[in-house]
Amino acid sequence: MATTKLSPLSPVRPDDKRRAPAASVVLKVQDSSAAEAYEQYLRLPELSRLWKAACCPGWPDEGLVKPALQALEITFRFVSVALSDPRGYASRRELARRLESLAAREVEVVAALCEGDRGAPLAELSSSEGVLPRERSASEVWQLPGSAAAVVCHASEASLLPRLAAWDKSETLAAKIKYAIESQMQSCAFSLGLGEPNLAGKPVLEYDRVVQPHELHALKPRVAPEAKTGYRNRENEALFTIHQILESWLCAASQLLTRLNSRIEAKAWEAAASDCWILERIWKLLADIEDLHLLMDPDDFLRLKSQLAIRPAPDGTDASFCFRSRALLHAANATRDIKKLVPWVIGVEADPNGGPRVQEAAMRLYHGRRRGEGEEAGKIELLQAFQAVEAAVRRFFFAYRQVVAAVCGTAEASGNRALFVPAEGTDPLSQMFLEPPYFPSLDAAKTFLADYWVQHMAAASVPSGRS
Repeated sequence: MATTKLSPLSPVRPDDKRRAPAASVVLKVQDSSAAEAYEQYLRLPELSRLWKAACCPGWPDEGLVKPALQALEITFRFVSVALSDPRGYASRRELARRLESLAAREVEVVAALCEGDRGAPLAELSSSEGVLPRERSASEVWQLPGSAAAVVCHASEASLLPRLAAWDKSETLAAKIKYAIESQMQSCAFSLGLGEPNLAGKPVLEYDRVVQPHELHALKPRVAPEAKTGYRNRENEALFTIHQILESWLCAASQLLTRLNSRIEAKAWEAAASDCWILERIWKLLADIEDLHLLMDPDDFLRLKSQLAIRPAPDGTDASFCFRSRALLHAANATRDIKKLVPWVIGVEADPNGGPRVQEAAMRLYHGRRRGEGEEAGKIELLQAFQAVEAAVRRFFFAYRQVVAAVCGTAEASGNRALFVPAEGTDPLSQMFLEPPYFPSLDAAKTFLADYWVQHMAAASVPSGRS
């Protein structure tokens, strides 16, 4: 029996015919006053000025790396807040574990962003010729292995990580973070200069100049104590810090999406695929950040929630706290708009009549004998990364819905219908992870490719079955 062939015009079976896909949910803030209150609470106008303040004109990736490093620095502050909590019922131990894990993953993403970076401002180890300057108390003098020359390693003076390393409550946690920095930055041309061993003797980033830790940590919550009781809610600083970390990573994601689009336009497929995988990790990181809400004390958090008026209005015109973030909505929309780039990557124009032109080209790309060679190098990896990002975005919204239900109750998780436009049908969070595939042509191409191999294997097994 002749083996079946993968035809560019694969027949569409009756059960494979799709209805016209429903329009994707367009994420828009419905209540601008709620979004403004969210931004003022988190002091986002001041924080965004730190993100955008250019300290190194010759560093093209400053706008991308700086907010990621500032998110890491704010995480160090959260460690200090968590371990200083005097409440006997606070989940200090588990929260410390979660923050250690979060910091390690943040360092991993920072290292991926810095890999290949040649424009960052660096302090050379040998520039001081082994002389320890008086004004740098955080510097260390040591010798490189196999060399008699002494060098000076400059560590950040303003970051909280060296201070955490000197505090008995956090010294073990800080040491683990330093070793994570040492490990993850191996593939980079420089290290961060946060007190990590730096055994390779690489130049260190001018961390204090880039991150501005003093200015960053000055942005603390300004919520006044309760008027009648004077009670200061400890969960206020936790909520504030969680969302500052979240917003900083959303800023980095926005900058990464800009770079991703430019690399795709330039047909730098392998570099674009690398950016896409980093974007996937950032969406997973955002879900990890939201999970920190689960460790808040229920009574204290719900008391704070009432004080901040974070609740749906009776007419359903208010929205969940996180989804007042314009940056989150922008990142989600921009990530889903990647689907418009698929025809450009594959090298065909989309059929205005809805024909399977893109699907057929994708099938040829996936099944080609010389895939991954020449002009096709990096294309399949990029398309795979597109769908990995889609999975990460859906996972984020699904997980967020579960976090809201666990922290605030199921009614809160399903009652926020007025945040997005359109608002009909299921609740917005469900729409986000139940909507049709972002990449229907890639989805269909894999469906038919799988069907081809089923038929091929069945045809190949027939002679052996009769013998």
